[in-house]
Amino acid sequence: MTGFAPDYAGADVRVSPNFGPRADGAKPDLLIMHYTGMETGEAAEAWLCAQDSEVSSHYLVHEDGRIVQMVRESDRAWHAGQGSWKGRSDVNSWSIGIEIVNPGPLAQFPNFSDVQIDAVAELARDICARHHISPERVLAHSDVAPGRKIDPGERFPWGKLAEMGVGHYVQPAPIQGGRFLAMGDRGEPVEALQSMLSVYGYGLEINGLFDEATKLVVEAFQRHFRPQRVDGVADRSTIETLHRLLIALPADVVS
Repeated sequence: MTGFAPDYAGADVRVSPNFGPRADGAKPDLLIMHYTGMETGEAAEAWLCAQDSEVSSHYLVHEDGRIVQMVRESDRAWHAGQGSWKGRSDVNSWSIGIEIVNPGPLAQFPNFSDVQIDAVAELARDICARHHISPERVLAHSDVAPGRKIDPGERFPWGKLAEMGVGHYVQPAPIQGGRFLAMGDRGEPVEALQSMLSVYGYGLEINGLFDEATKLVVEAFQRHFRPQRVDGVADRSTIETLHRLLIALPADVVS
């Protein structure tokens, strides 16, 4: 492919060869946020368009707010890898990916710039409107791949995006003392926690055992919704924030 008209009017086009058809005629109903985790935006853009990288994304948002589209929204980009949401795998077939230039751990997780987040919000609103993607289906890469991925990280301003009309978010419950669930715990309280996380969409086995897989999902949840402390311990704040999110969901989502 030598070029295409951008799906988003504000985007430049640089075609990546790394894409294919969506499986079984799948239509995108998830929007996945990533950070690039590379030293520069130019390096990230080149990597996402290099055939031997075997990765790509639909969009890349530079630090100055410039947006580049690399894969048509109708095609399957290679951005999410192995993962699941709401019991469904092959996340790439069901999603649109936005890579946001930020070095992440290479530079101690710097903040995202205001102009960059403004551009992300405008792009995301446009994508969600055109594909009828509901707010609770705007996710972090770490949500669909707990333990394997941590992007876009705990510095990503989900609360600000929600104020701008993107994503599902509630004010996190304050961190305080009280009961908590952690590695090695078992029984009905753990099963209830796993069930709530599963209802929200996270992929984990409901077995009543707070195992490593449960810890990783709790960390992913905290990274997105309670970033003040990401430790994999289901404390009162984490559980209360999860309750608030579930209550705030549309009735047809939790039924």
